[in-house]
Amino acid sequence: MNTSPLIRNVLAITLAMTLGGCMVGPDYHRPDAKVPTQYKELPGWTTATPADDAPKGDWWTSFNDPLLNELEPQVAVSNQTVAQSYANYQAAMAEVEVARASLFPTLGITGAGSKQRAAAGNAGSGVEHLRPISTSGSLEGNVSWAPDLWGKVRRTIEENKANAQASQATLANATLTEQTALATAVIDLRVTDANIDLLQKTVDEYKEYLRVVDNQGKAGTIAPSDVITARTQLESAQSKLIALGVSRAQYVHAIAVLVGKNPEELDVPHNAKLPTLPSVPTGVPSTLLQRRPDIAVAERQMAAENASVGVAIAAYYPSLTLSGADGFSQSPLAGLLHAANHVWSLGADATETVLDFGARHGDVAAARANYEAAVANYRGTVLTALQNVEDDLSGITILAQQAQVLDAAVKDSTRGAEIAFNEYQAGTVDYTTAATAQTTQLSAEQDALSVQQQRLLDAVSLYGDLGGGWSADELGHAPVAVTAK
Repeated sequence: MNTSPLIRNVLAITLAMTLGGCMVGPDYHRPDAKVPTQYKELPGWTTATPADDAPKGDWWTSFNDPLLNELEPQVAVSNQTVAQSYANYQAAMAEVEVARASLFPTLGITGAGSKQRAAAGNAGSGVEHLRPISTSGSLEGNVSWAPDLWGKVRRTIEENKANAQASQATLANATLTEQTALATAVIDLRVTDANIDLLQKTVDEYKEYLRVVDNQGKAGTIAPSDVITARTQLESAQSKLIALGVSRAQYVHAIAVLVGKNPEELDVPHNAKLPTLPSVPTGVPSTLLQRRPDIAVAERQMAAENASVGVAIAAYYPSLTLSGADGFSQSPLAGLLHAANHVWSLGADATETVLDFGARHGDVAAARANYEAAVANYRGTVLTALQNVEDDLSGITILAQQAQVLDAAVKDSTRGAEIAFNEYQAGTVDYTTAATAQTTQLSAEQDALSVQQQRLLDAVSLYGDLGGGWSADELGHAPVAVTAK
């Protein structure tokens, strides 16, 4: 079937008009966000080689923990939050394809055929005669097209593409969030195991203290209250040791869910070795604009809202729809495709709203307001990112000083507990003094462990707040497929 030359010419001219047409509405330019030249909480920082210090993709390997190295890659594959974000990204990409299709004509083919026989007779005679069977048919191709003269479709594509990129950045942000959550859970588990070992050692020591005190009590050389104090001290430590079992089980369950497993599917052996505290990864503050996925989300949302302004403005202009048909029609059906049966039609439909009582004006005003809100959200996200990094840096640097003080406190309290117990055995102090010294030692050891834990958690948080190994340059490239299990 040959398309009418008239239709071909009109479509070619209109296509050229569309591709060369204008686009109403503002073109997107990323608004400025005030970013400092260096971090306040990192004195002595220089800009010599910031890229060398930037965290790479597998940032968790810097903690030198085998469990982290084994499980972290599974987050991007099996975590259900990540899987949900990946599905949302795929849906957003499909919306881009839907919008892009509107740039092109809609083509269709319609075929019809009928067979009929009618009755004929003399009026009033009551006698009817059957006419011969007649056939008819048609075969027609049709085209319909609304050329994008004012750029409404192109602005819609621009909006949907920005939304898709925002979904892609949301996927990266979800992945990074879940990865940092896993690192946090593993650190908490390791610290819990270290606490278990510490309390187990303390329970063993308290058992020995109770044995000595109980023997002295039986010999009648001390007051019975000393025996009760030693027994209570032991029982309290045993109670705390048992309670840690609950925390440990919960951390293991959390780790299993983060890697997409049922809680009963994962068993993590006891290991009290803490991850290595990595050196502080840094870079110029402005790199956050590229490295933070949540900032990329906010920036792409701005671009989408900017494009929606153009979509709203395009409503002020008339719309044009072209339609055409080309085919054959014949009755009887025989010989349908002969040139003599060739038929074609061409039409155009133009519409313009004359009076809408401010509806279009309201739509444009709402689109502009939504864009301004997106700008405020973007700048607020940047400020929050800077605050996050400063908080992490202050925690790491200040807690380093506290760790030094606590290390000295642990040594002094350990020595003090030994002296107090020796003095008790020599009869120069009561057991309350020895018990207080022992409690002070345990408290100092737990405080030191707690500071180690917080420094590790701050380091994990810093990696996350610096954007991990992600970069905004990845937007527009297909992410790694997520397999929901």
